[in-house]
Amino acid sequence: VDLENPEEMEEEIPVVICAAAGRMGAAVAAISSIYSNTEANVLFYIIGLKTTIPHIRKWIENSKLKEIKFKVVEFNPMVLKGKIRQDASRPELLQPLNFVRFYLPLLIQKHEKVIYLDDDVIVQGDIQELYNTKLAPGHAAAFSDDCDLPSTHEMVRSVGMQNTYMGFLDYRKQAIRDLGISPSTCSFNPGVIVGNMTEWKHQWITQQLEKWMQRNVEENLYSSTLAGGVATSPMLIVFHGKYSSISPMWHIRHLGWSPDARYSEQFLQEAKLLHWNGRYKPWNYPSVHTDLWENWFIPDPSGKFKLIRPDS
Repeated sequence: VDLENPEEMEEEIPVVICAAAGRMGAAVAAISSIYSNTEANVLFYIIGLKTTIPHIRKWIENSKLKEIKFKVVEFNPMVLKGKIRQDASRPELLQPLNFVRFYLPLLIQKHEKVIYLDDDVIVQGDIQELYNTKLAPGHAAAFSDDCDLPSTHEMVRSVGMQNTYMGFLDYRKQAIRDLGISPSTCSFNPGVIVGNMTEWKHQWITQQLEKWMQRNVEENLYSSTLAGGVATSPMLIVFHGKYSSISPMWHIRHLGWSPDARYSEQFLQEAKLLHWNGRYKPWNYPSVHTDLWENWFIPDPSGKFKLIRPDS
């Protein structure tokens, strides 16, 4: 680094996004939205499985995304062997890449502060602002609280969503009761994470998460009815009372929860980050607010990934 020129030292913002088979268009739209809305020096870590990496690399290199700075990192699903209970109700939640967020320090080498994003998000604000989220001393991560926004409360009521620990953990199990966490505690959503890797390693977060995955295989501790419970529940346990908050407008979620529950357009204009968590994804049909998502989508040059629309 040239110390004579301080502007050369502009901090790199590492953003981790997974590129999963069948939903690569999601990662592409997320990356495209981030890149288009910031002047910051973003380095994208694109995490994939051996079989999917060539496809995403080709897509980036043969589209207008070829200007981005990115590293492709292969995730080896063998690390999950014996740690995941096979749940027949929503097999897509057991995709190995759902667990990448547990292993951030192993995938990202030299950065202390890291942003992790689910693939079904669009960023409308400047990612620098999210990166500037303050983490309290001793906190390894910041998340959005599920009780944070009145406008999302209406949404929660209208579609019957889970926003407390009760919805994620099975309180009939002794191991869960022994945690001493009230079932009415507000949950948080780990689809957007600002993490401090030094603290993460120092507190053995990855090992703690693995321990709770293992225990779930043996004792079935999580609410099985739950969408996303598999990757969320261990985080709710390990980070309970030990995380900082992300500004609510940086994680407007539940857009994929129902094919017809909508937010007001004005509210969505102001949102910095939109998250289609739930089953109704904006690249599929039916889904809501797809125009906001499609704005950033870049068609697959290989033609393999296609949007599903009512007329297709």
